[in-house]
Amino acid sequence: MSMLAVEVEKRLGDFLLAARFETAGGVTALFGASGAGKTTLVNMIAGLLAPDRGRIRLDDTVLFDSAARIDVPAHAATVVEVRRMRGLARDSAETARIVNLLDIGHLLDRRPGKLSGGERQRVAFGRALLMRPQLLLLDEPLASLDAARKREILPYLQKLRDEAHVPMVYVSHHAGELKRIATSVVLLEGGRVAAAGGLDVLDAATAELMA
Repeated sequence: MSMLAVEVEKRLGDFLLAARFETAGGVTALFGASGAGKTTLVNMIAGLLAPDRGRIRLDDTVLFDSAARIDVPAHAATVVEVRRMRGLARDSAETARIVNLLDIGHLLDRRPGKLSGGERQRVAFGRALLMRPQLLLLDEPLASLDAARKREILPYLQKLRDEAHVPMVYVSHHAGELKRIATSVVLLEGGRVAAAGGLDVLDAATAELMA
């Protein structure tokens, strides 16, 4: 079970992100309002944005350490971020397992333009899993989908959580979506971790927003 430890600072103009949290396995939700720093944080974990200072560790691999001047490309540690779909080969038992898990066998011969948004995301998840990631980063993976497509793909995300055994960091500002997927929650407010824990963090945050 992979353990992710993050302690980073990053200034972007007037915005300062200073976040610290640890997570072990399952699906860790990064939750917060727009502008809270969720995507900035996940981009630092993905190696797309260098922190000004701090440390990011995945199991025994230090991905970033400003004091030790370590900056390991995330792909070298098999940290995979799902953003877009590409082709999916079909030449191994592992591929067959993933194709079956996501029910995408009938989609592989179609051109991307012939796939629905939900189907494209399922193929994207399949491609990411074929890279055998130690950590899967999902930044608003359902944001471009309508309500029907979201309902279609959520069960597959639950299967990934329960059967693929790949830890995930899942970014979203939709509490209902996260309640279906997350096993732990990190609440970001104004670039800082306001709370971290179980789904009760999500319940408390949404109750405060509605108060």
